[in-house]
Amino acid sequence: MGVVGVVAVVWAAARREAEVRRARVVMGGGLGAAAVPGWRGAVERWWGWGRARPEWGCAVAGAVIGVAGASPLPLLLGLGAVPGAARARRAREARRERERHGDAVIRMCGLMAGEVRAGRQPGEALAVAARESDALPGARGAGVVAAARFGGDVAGALREAARRPGAEGLHGLAACWRVAVDRGAGLAAGLDRLAGALRAERDQRADLQAQLAGPWSTAVMLAGLPALGLLLGSAMGAQPLRVLLHTGAGVGCLVVGGALEAAGLWWAVRIVRGAEGCGRGS
Repeated sequence: MGVVGVVAVVWAAARREAEVRRARVVMGGGLGAAAVPGWRGAVERWWGWGRARPEWGCAVAGAVIGVAGASPLPLLLGLGAVPGAARARRAREARRERERHGDAVIRMCGLMAGEVRAGRQPGEALAVAARESDALPGARGAGVVAAARFGGDVAGALREAARRPGAEGLHGLAACWRVAVDRGAGLAAGLDRLAGALRAERDQRADLQAQLAGPWSTAVMLAGLPALGLLLGSAMGAQPLRVLLHTGAGVGCLVVGGALEAAGLWWAVRIVRGAEGCGRGS
């Protein structure tokens, strides 16, 4: 049944792709991507969708195991694992986005310090550094640049822009700006010290992640040992899938083992995230 469902979905997607292509041609939308043959276009469409949502590989793996074991249970388990895998993917993407924003802020501080030393006014230096570093995109960045050019509250605009995850270093830039404006202190020197502090904090996080890579790899390897055991059992002719999927004791072992496996992975993730949080707060 799982194979029939997958085939039906692929066939429906291919048919829809062909209809959309014909509609584009009739409406004068040109050929372009619509000129791709039906099955090829559907495969490319599904390939791109799968790369954007790799968590659905759990469902695909469950369907394959279900076909091999002649049971729908692996497919159901794979579908149940999709939300957790999607949440992990979103968390990983958010972490990468925070790191990218932090690097952009460090680059902006360095560029702004160089522009100030080159003789530019602070407002012009801020605008140039923001444009070249991409640290202030969107409406908040436009508000900061506008405040710098027209004499607005630059420090307040920077603090508002610092609400974006990963851009917390803009709080330090706002403080440097406030001190330079109120007390006439050297802005370039303060920016250099701020960039150095942010760079040291980033390197500390990178070093901590490198140290945690070993324990995390060990946890992942231990989590994959049951799958290796199933492969070895199948190679030896023991038919572990038939025992796990078609006997009461096997189903019970599968449920209990899966729950323990999920609990172990959750605990390992919690330990690693807790260590990263302690390193970030130090």
